[in-house]
Amino acid sequence: MNKMTDTLVSNENLHNRRLAATPRGIGVMANFFIDKALNSEVWDIEGRRFIDFGGGIAVLNTGHRHPKVVAAIQDQLARFTHTCYQVLPYESYVTLAERINKLTPGTYAKKTCFFSSGAEAAENAVKIARMATGRSGIIAFSGAFHGRTMMACALTGKVVPYKVGFGPFPAEVYHVPFPMALHGVTVEDSINALHTLFKADVDPKRVAAIMIEPVQGEGGFYVTPPELMRALRKECDEHGILLVFDEVQTGFGRTGKLFATEHYDVLPDVTVMAKSLAGGMVLSAVCGKAEVMDGPAPGGLGGTYAGNPLAIAAAHAVLDVMVEEQLVARANVLGEKLVARLKAAQQKVPAIKEIRGLGSMIAAEFFDPKTGEPSTDAMKRVQAAALEEGLILLSCGVYVNALRFLYPLTIQDNVFDEALDILGRALLKA
Repeated sequence: MNKMTDTLVSNENLHNRRLAATPRGIGVMANFFIDKALNSEVWDIEGRRFIDFGGGIAVLNTGHRHPKVVAAIQDQLARFTHTCYQVLPYESYVTLAERINKLTPGTYAKKTCFFSSGAEAAENAVKIARMATGRSGIIAFSGAFHGRTMMACALTGKVVPYKVGFGPFPAEVYHVPFPMALHGVTVEDSINALHTLFKADVDPKRVAAIMIEPVQGEGGFYVTPPELMRALRKECDEHGILLVFDEVQTGFGRTGKLFATEHYDVLPDVTVMAKSLAGGMVLSAVCGKAEVMDGPAPGGLGGTYAGNPLAIAAAHAVLDVMVEEQLVARANVLGEKLVARLKAAQQKVPAIKEIRGLGSMIAAEFFDPKTGEPSTDAMKRVQAAALEEGLILLSCGVYVNALRFLYPLTIQDNVFDEALDILGRALLKA
């Protein structure tokens, strides 16, 4: 029942109301509406149960409504909900910054500031880099996704649907091809393109930062090769450029490390994070070398809702849960189980071209076996077949031909096994 109108509400009714009331630019995957959720399961308004392998797009590593996260929010709710940290500060913000400074890789002195969205964090990383270096150029990669605001769109390396029709974008943002062996782009190609960029488009002495995802999120869960990271670190050190890691989707246990940075033998100067930082609450962060983070003058950073106390409280609880429930280690256990099931299915489903990822940040990419071309249709058939049986899966990739798996790391073993059985049937059926 709808509490406002006391009329029966159905998924079909709400779908029609959504089309009439909200703009088409907000694309919605599901044709049903959620009523409640717990850990890895959700129920729609008609009572149907689904297993959530989308996790709010990598936001729910600790699951829906983790009791410790809920309790932390409730406790803070009883104290105060908002003051604007820049007006009336609170200890929990400072304590969380201290925890992030300690947990992120690197023993150098660090500082952290908080924002609301991943896009906001990415934009502030650009501001920080420009102030710290006195330069303006920013380099990102094809296939990258850094958000939907204008600077974040400029950084993003995919036109449809994120950039088409929205330009012009902020100037002095350049893109280099991201290495994807499956699509014929090597690490050498990427490095050569960077050198060509320095010769043809921008003096490296004008570049403030190079921003890269350790594992591309929307771009297809392609893992950045270690040799590229080393090459970027070398170029940055040689030319005085800051290296920025976007860990918005990779952070907080998803890749089998607390931060994906830990998979590499180089360190960034600045790290951007969000999504699973606060268990579903709105919070992002930028952490970096203290001297870099102090580039902007007082008032140059912040935001009315940046570092909201409810979200800060949730983040403290998330960090506690990550340790108490050993979710980093669990990410590897779950990921290995998923990969084994996918590889077994691959023997019977030739459309599965590649299975890749780190920890529980896994993707399966689909090609047409007859044409040898990326196949969005094959991916969609699997996605639809899984959804028919109650398993929610998300797509990704430049060609939108890959499935990504973003289940909560807290998922119950029996529910995970159930989901893998559904996935197996969907692969064979599609």
